[in-house]
Amino acid sequence: MRIVSLVPSLTEAVAVTAPGLLVGATDWCTHPAGLAAARIGGTKNPDVAAVLALRPDLVVANEEENREPDLAALRAAGTEVLVTEVRTLDQAVAELERVLAACGRSRPRWLDEAEAAWAALPPPRAPRRAVVPVWRRPWMVLGRETFAGDLLARLGVENVYADHAERYPRIPLDALNAVGADLVVLPDEPYRFTADDGPEAFPALPAALVDGRYLTWYGPSLVRAPAVLRAALR
Repeated sequence: MRIVSLVPSLTEAVAVTAPGLLVGATDWCTHPAGLAAARIGGTKNPDVAAVLALRPDLVVANEEENREPDLAALRAAGTEVLVTEVRTLDQAVAELERVLAACGRSRPRWLDEAEAAWAALPPPRAPRRAVVPVWRRPWMVLGRETFAGDLLARLGVENVYADHAERYPRIPLDALNAVGADLVVLPDEPYRFTADDGPEAFPALPAALVDGRYLTWYGPSLVRAPAVLRAALR
């Protein structure tokens, strides 16, 4: 088979589980290191012609990360497109199994290890309420039904905006600081928050800088994610 992935998480999952099948990936697909697949643009602006030129048997995508007009153009050209939806850890496991099965592979050992690692987490203490920005200028935060929010909840961190009507609402900075959170969680993607860019906006809150790959990617990174995130959230 010839596979093109439009999602960094799925790129890593396919490349690790089925080496040699992946012929195309986005510019944002940074793992695994040294990936030899052709680059076909970004997740939001893939070069459809370049994807088609690779003659894929299957394109794997995600309903949140990729735009429907691009996926429709691929389908119109006769390409099979598998679109995932991932908003919880359980859903991620199921969708990864579905993608890898479509690639002709059975459930990999790393997926068993990932489930075991998350199942082994101790019961969370009293939850800490957190604001979780994902962008600034304007400020945007995690809202309802997000994969990252589900992971944080399993680690004892309650997203203040988990019940918001939007999944990624824009909230003014003064409102973020007045919402009554216990901490601010700052991932380094999609916006690259750092020790010098982010914490200063929340002077009254402790800041947890976390590796965005372990908070937002669903794939082999899920194996180490519980330990890495727990350490960062301390």
